Amino acid sequence: MDTEFEPIFASSKIAIWGLGLMGGSLALGLRGRCASLMAVDHAPQTLSLARQMNVVEQISQHPEEIIPYADVIILATPMQGILQSLGRLPELHPGKAIVLDIGSTKRQIVSAMDELPPRFDPIGGHPICGKETSGLENAQADLFVGAPFVFTPLARTSARARMFAEQLAGSLGSKPLWMDSLAHDQWIAATSHLSHLISLALASATPLEAAQLIGPSFRSMTRIANSPPTLMREMLKTNRDCLRQALGRFRQQLDWLEQELFHNEEGFEETIRQISEHLKTLLNNS
Repeated sequence: MDTEFEPIFASSKIAIWGLGLMGGSLALGLRGRCASLMAVDHAPQTLSLARQMNVVEQISQHPEEIIPYADVIILATPMQGILQSLGRLPELHPGKAIVLDIGSTKRQIVSAMDELPPRFDPIGGHPICGKETSGLENAQADLFVGAPFVFTPLARTSARARMFAEQLAGSLGSKPLWMDSLAHDQWIAATSHLSHLISLALASATPLEAAQLIGPSFRSMTRIANSPPTLMREMLKTNRDCLRQALGRFRQQLDWLEQELFHNEEGFEETIRQISEHLKTLLNNS
């Protein structure tokens, strides 16, 4: 480790733009670990709750009262909000700053980051954690513990920004994982975005008459269908091409399983066993 960059995290003045579930959990996890912790949020009720909880040292509805004083800016709003914030940063911040986002898809954001003036040092990010509930009231300081924290650097991302990202993940108890934005979007479509669509499909395909027979398996499979609709729409909309590929693979597997179930009764148990082994391998490598 280059000692020139060792103190960067602890000496950083960090501003978090957006104190929902993810931004709020990030703030709770970072309290007392950096030089200064500030936040921007446009919702009056969020500002009131943040002050009651002492989540950050300074908070405002107005970005111009917070952003110019940060040397690290973390964008934690929904996807469209992140893109809008990136467009405003050049007018809001006159100096140098590391810019990190925690949006759930990366290519569109990384492309917008690349349009920032040279004084900004951008890097994409996505912690692989969360809940189906939203809002600061559901935030928790340990949300990131043990979770992968994906970073998608740009060609212009400096060694200093990379070091900050590593130290941020370490401070939160996360596992830093580096990849390019396309690889991230392809694989997150398979492991997350497809799950949301399947959950929605299962919920909508189940007749109301079956409600009395709902048990743990149905509740587990449909849990994420309760995610906030606006957040889910933005997440899925910004990754449609990769999601379509994942949907194609899923349809093929579903058709294959249907054929196995009805035309290969003797071998279907072995099919289930093979899929179970595949799942174990996936989880062991996660």
